[in-house]
Amino acid sequence: MKKEQESVDAWFKHADAEYWKPLEMMARLTEETGELARELNHRFGPKKKKAEEDVKEIGDEIADVIVTLCCMANSLNIDLDESFNRVVDKLYARDTTLRGSKI
Repeated sequence: MKKEQESVDAWFKHADAEYWKPLEMMARLTEETGELARELNHRFGPKKKKAEEDVKEIGDEIADVIVTLCCMANSLNIDLDESFNRVVDKLYARDTTLRGSKI
């Protein structure tokens, strides 16, 4: 995610913009996640779009979430590669532990 974080940061510098405050970014993340959920619901759920509503690309909606997460991580000086790897390692460790148990 380093490349993605750097790309987002470069855009902010190019636009002479500042990162929003963490809770403002959380609100934005919630908004972007809602847009993704809405598109998924239209495509795969019971609620279909109205004829006048535009079809959005699901990949673009996911990318909006990722960009917002990069903004949040950058503003908090978080290296997403490190955090991601730590979480995946935890998942593998938990999976190994669960395999040996009877659930």
